[in-house]
Amino acid sequence: MNPAIEEQLATNLYYDRNFECDTAKILPGEYYFTGKPMLIVTVLGSCVAACVRDRVSGIGGMNHFMLPDGGGDTNNPASASMRYGAYAMEVLINQLLKAGARRENLEAKVFGGGNVLRGFTTMNVGERNAQFVRDYLHTENIRIVAEDLNDVHPRKVYFFPATGRVLVKKLKQLNNYTLVRREQDYASRLNINTVDGDVDLFS
Repeated sequence: MNPAIEEQLATNLYYDRNFECDTAKILPGEYYFTGKPMLIVTVLGSCVAACVRDRVSGIGGMNHFMLPDGGGDTNNPASASMRYGAYAMEVLINQLLKAGARRENLEAKVFGGGNVLRGFTTMNVGERNAQFVRDYLHTENIRIVAEDLNDVHPRKVYFFPATGRVLVKKLKQLNNYTLVRREQDYASRLNINTVDGDVDLFS
């Protein structure tokens, strides 16, 4: 995996005075997991976030990823873009299992995939991301217990892994273009770099 597109553990940790708990903020290409009673937050446009947790132990985490553009080659189902998406999911799931989560207890809530990045020339990127995360979790036998996908609005997602609670705020008035610029930069980085090597899928 090229380090330019490797999923990174989020390092932006702070105390949220509103929710009165430690919080991790994740950006595109990052993930975070914890067994502690804390909050994980992100803002999504075309990207997708999977909130995955062990419903018994409360160990859980969230990722934030986008499939690279140009992954619509129907003659090659194991395209680089699909392999990257699988890698992004596996990083999170593997870390949860290493932390003590049990695979049979995993459940997911998935968000994002909005039609936010206008001007993409291929199939709607958000829609492709949303369909990928649904298909992936179905194949891996991880039940989706809630979802808020597609639409045209960015979302701010607050995930409390210990309880499974998720709050979603639709950002209908995006007054600045920070989110859009961030996702466009991320998309450009993904499209410049190819995914090398095979991905080991968890069985």
